[in-house]
Amino acid sequence: MRFVILLLALIAAGPGFAQSWQEPARGTTTRKALMDAVRPHAMWLLGSPIEFVVGELRQSGNLAYGALYPQRPGGAEIDLTMTPGYQRGDLDPDSMDGVAMQVLYYKSGQTWVAVEWSLGAQDVWFAYAPICAVWRKVIPEACAGL
Repeated sequence: MRFVILLLALIAAGPGFAQSWQEPARGTTTRKALMDAVRPHAMWLLGSPIEFVVGELRQSGNLAYGALYPQRPGGAEIDLTMTPGYQRGDLDPDSMDGVAMQVLYYKSGQTWVAVEWSLGAQDVWFAYAPICAVWRKVIPEACAGL
């Protein structure tokens, strides 16, 4: 009977049971360091101040992935046409999917670095064999079959 209960518990846990990553909790130094690593990139394009709404944040060892939504403090939306990136010609709102950011991080020593990132991507750019060779642990769904 105990075996049946254990088996049912494992089945109910589903694919999340075997995940190889965890989400850094709110208020932790890791979570803050990950946001701080990508903040200068977001500010360069979107201006400041910036805060992030975290859609997903995954960390496994010295690798991490974030799906983030930059906004102004207090939740104000960012108008892409009023940003430094747009003024410089770096951003084209018509070819972007809003301000959503995806970030691939690497921890070098004690410092998290935003190694690869995108703003407003319209595809899953990180579903790419060379990226999956390194970051598969934190983006397994994107790397399925690669």
